Amino acid sequence: MEIFIISLIAFLAGAGIAFLIITKLMKKRAFNFLEEAKAEAEVVKKEKILQAKEKFLQLKEEHEKTINERNNKMSVAENRLKQKENTLNQKLQDANKNIKENDIIKKSLEKQLNILESKKEELANAQEKQRLQLEEISGLSAEEAKKKLTEAVKDEAKTDAMAYINSTMEEAKMSANLEAKKLIINTIQRIGAETAIENSVTVFNIDSDEIKGRIIGREGRNIRALEAATGIEIIVDDTPEAIILSGFDPVRREIARLALHQLVTDGRIHPARIEEVVEKVKKQLEEEIMETGKRTAIDLGIHGLHPDLIRMVGRMKYRSSYGQNLLQHSREVANLCAVMASELGLKANIAKRAGLLHDIGKVPEDETDLPHAILGMKIAERCKEKPIVCNAIGAHHDEIEMTSMYAPIIQVCDAISGARPGARREIAESYIKRLKELESIALSHPGVLKTYAVQAGRELRVIVSSDKVADNHIEALSYDIAKQIQDEMTYPGQVKITVIREVRAVQYAK
Repeated sequence: MEIFIISLIAFLAGAGIAFLIITKLMKKRAFNFLEEAKAEAEVVKKEKILQAKEKFLQLKEEHEKTINERNNKMSVAENRLKQKENTLNQKLQDANKNIKENDIIKKSLEKQLNILESKKEELANAQEKQRLQLEEISGLSAEEAKKKLTEAVKDEAKTDAMAYINSTMEEAKMSANLEAKKLIINTIQRIGAETAIENSVTVFNIDSDEIKGRIIGREGRNIRALEAATGIEIIVDDTPEAIILSGFDPVRREIARLALHQLVTDGRIHPARIEEVVEKVKKQLEEEIMETGKRTAIDLGIHGLHPDLIRMVGRMKYRSSYGQNLLQHSREVANLCAVMASELGLKANIAKRAGLLHDIGKVPEDETDLPHAILGMKIAERCKEKPIVCNAIGAHHDEIEMTSMYAPIIQVCDAISGARPGARREIAESYIKRLKELESIALSHPGVLKTYAVQAGRELRVIVSSDKVADNHIEALSYDIAKQIQDEMTYPGQVKITVIREVRAVQYAK
C-alpha cells in the first residue's frame, strides 16, 4: 500500500513537471509566432507604403501631364486669339484707309458731275436754239417733221419686208424638199440594219442518225406526241445528222427546238415525258421573252416600261413583218426616230420610246379585228403611256389624226425601215395570214381542241376532243372544214385536212 502511494505521488510529480515543461514550450512557441507575425506585418506595411508612394507618384505624373497639355492648349488658343486680333486690327486699318480714299474719290466725282450738269444745260440750250432755227427755216414744227419722217420710214420698211418675205418663201419652197431628203439620208446613214431572213424552217442538228429512231418512237408515237404538243411538223428524212422543224409560228418552232434538245440530252423520250418537257420549255421561253424585252429596253435607254409592254417587246423577237424580224425592225425604227428627233430639236427619248412600241399591236395575246396601230395605241393607253406616245403609235398608218411632230417622225422612220433594200419580203405577210386563217376556220368548229398548219400551208392538222367528237363523225368534220376553206379562202394548190382523235387512259400505280 505504501509502495502504491509512493508510486502515485511520484507519477503525479512527474506529470506536474511535464505540464510545466509543456506550458513553457507553448509560451515560447507563442512568443515566436508573435515575433514572426510582427515581422511579416512590418514587411507588409513597408510594401503597402511603397505601393502607396508609387501610386502617388504615378497620379502626380499624370496630373502634371494633364496640366501641361491643358497649358499647351491654352497657349495655342492664346496665340490664335492674338493672330485674330492682329488680323482684325490690320483689317480695321485698311478699312479706315479705304474710307478716306473713298471720300476723296466721292468728292472728285461730285465735282465732275457738277461740271457735267453744267455742260448738259449748255448743250440743251444749244439744241433748243438750233431747233428753233430749223423750224423757222423749214416752216414745220418738230412734231410735224417727226411724224412725216416716221411715215416715210414705215412705208419703206413695209415694202422691204414684203419683198424679203416673198423671197424667203420662194427660197423655202425650193429648199424644203432638198433639206427633208438630206435629213432622211443623214438619218439612214447613221443607222446600221440587217436584211430580211427566212423564218419558216428551223434545222435541229443531232450527233448521229441513231437518235432519229428514238425521236420517231415505236410506230411513230413519239413524233406524233411532239407534233401534237408543239404544233410543228417534224420532218425526219435522209438529211444527215439533221431534223427539220417546219411551221409558220417562230414561237412554236423555238419551243419544239428547245424541247427536242432537252429530250435528246436527257435520253428519256416517250409521250408523257414529251408533254412534260414541252410545258417546261413554254415556261422557260416566257421567261426568256421577258428577259429579251428588258434587255432591249436597257440597250435603247428606255426606262419605266410597263411589264405588259416589256413582254410584248420580247415577243417581237419571234414575229416577222413581211419577212423582216419585228424586234429588229422596231429597234431600227427607234434608233432612226431618236436621230431624226435630235436633228429637229425634239426630245429623242420620247421619239425612241414611240418608235420601239409602234408595232406592239402586231403581237397581241388575243386576236382582234382592230388595225394593229389602233390596237397598239389602246394597249399603250392601258399601260399608262404618255398621250403623245399613244398618238404617235396610233397615227403611224393615218388611222387617227396626228397631234404632235413625233407622229410623222414615227411614220417616216417606219417607212424608211421597211422600204430599204433587203428589209422585207411582201409574200411572207400574206403567207402567215393565210396560215392563221386556216387554223381559225378549223377552230370555229365544235369539238376542235387544237389546229396546226404545217407543210407551208398544204396540210392542216386538226386535233379534236374524244369526248365531244365520235369516230364516225371525223369524216364529216374533215369534209366540213375542207368545204369552208374552199369557199372562203384563196390559196395555191390544195390543202390536206387531217383530223386526229386520240383516246388516252392514264392510271398510276401506287
